[in-house]
Amino acid sequence: MRYKSQSVAYWYFAVAMVLFGLQIVFGLLSATKYLGPDPLLYLLPFDVTKVIHTNLLIVWVLTGFMGATYWMVPDESRTELHSVKLAYIQLGLWVTMGVTAVVGYLFRYGTGNKLLEQPLPHKLVIVVVMLIFLYNIGMTIKKSGRFTTTEGVLLLGVGGAAVLFFPALFEYKNYVVSIFYRWWTIHLWVEGVWEMIQGGFLAYLLIRLSGADREVMEKWLYVIVGLVFIAGILGTAHHYYWIGVPGYWLPIGGIFSALEPVALVGMAIYAYSAIRRSGMAHPNTLALHWTVGSAVYTLFGAGLLGLAHTWPAVNKWTHGTLITAMHGHAAFYGAYAMIVLAMISYALPAMAPGRREQGTTLGYWSFWLQITGMFGMTLSFATAGIGQVYLERILGLGYLDAQLKIQVHFLMLIVTGALFAVGVALFIIDFFRYAPKFELTRDVEPVGGAVGQPGA
Repeated sequence: MRYKSQSVAYWYFAVAMVLFGLQIVFGLLSATKYLGPDPLLYLLPFDVTKVIHTNLLIVWVLTGFMGATYWMVPDESRTELHSVKLAYIQLGLWVTMGVTAVVGYLFRYGTGNKLLEQPLPHKLVIVVVMLIFLYNIGMTIKKSGRFTTTEGVLLLGVGGAAVLFFPALFEYKNYVVSIFYRWWTIHLWVEGVWEMIQGGFLAYLLIRLSGADREVMEKWLYVIVGLVFIAGILGTAHHYYWIGVPGYWLPIGGIFSALEPVALVGMAIYAYSAIRRSGMAHPNTLALHWTVGSAVYTLFGAGLLGLAHTWPAVNKWTHGTLITAMHGHAAFYGAYAMIVLAMISYALPAMAPGRREQGTTLGYWSFWLQITGMFGMTLSFATAGIGQVYLERILGLGYLDAQLKIQVHFLMLIVTGALFAVGVALFIIDFFRYAPKFELTRDVEPVGGAVGQPGA
């Protein structure tokens, strides 16, 4: 650890791990409800467990983004954070907001706007937290006098996420208008500015783990940013197909949704090319696994599976079915969960000196169990979704009749979900079993960031 203030990242990562574990608990609970009977029907019905599951996903990933940024920016800027105190105040506000929101969901206190269920007071706290975060990071970069493209893309993504949250602050009486503007936040987060955040972290990790040339990595970042702006923004229209908007959104959504995977292909290519040049030269091979895994799984989940069902002629059958869950689980895990776990795996050895840099046996078991479990869950959702589309949309069976006929796929989902949960549990145990100890090193990163040199 080069800078004392980087220790802030550990506590963000610790909170993210707790929230990640809770998210998995509520996810498994939601999955079991498909099989029935449900003894918790009147205490924790499906609508409550699902809301908590999806909102914990958003909160823990954002917590991980904040921690990873507080680790990366001092390292890139070669200076201490502007204010450690502000970073801890931000974390305190964020945790308070998250805990009270979850408690509120248990008592049906929310807006009902999917993924944006937070009541207005909680949303205002989120705005305050994001402003503190941007100010702290911006001032850190400003005082350093060093501003890299990697930081610029990351800052653009974080700033964009904050700006795009503003449509969520307003209440719309008309349902179509509400759904229209809801996607300005949700889609442009997960298929827009968050991809820039992922790209920034991916470039940072590849520069340090593979010895890749910084200039080459940053050129790839320009390509990704350009593609996100071209395809991601207009690709929002693939959510507009069935909510009553004018028909011209259909071809716009179809064409630009088809272009969205190009950015993901770019990510996968430049991750592969960087590793191919250097091999697994860096000692932290566990972080390399998560880094390359994030790029490849993003291409699979967000790119291939997203493209498979967003074209209008297909989406008219699959919209609102378990096919969406198939795409959503794989895409979110690959693009955002895995990149957070990569940043944690990279930073943790420096904050817990007793930990081996190349990773632990538990760490590798966690990686492979999570990958296997998520792939199995994706296939379970896919097969269940195909059956659901055929039975409901083509044969015209009622929802509950169709559910009875595809229950075997939910058994598969629970088994593979349990496998994934074991992998998550191993990662969390591996995180907390080494006590943090924040010792400083005085290595200086060379300009090229080559492997084997101090600071690489």
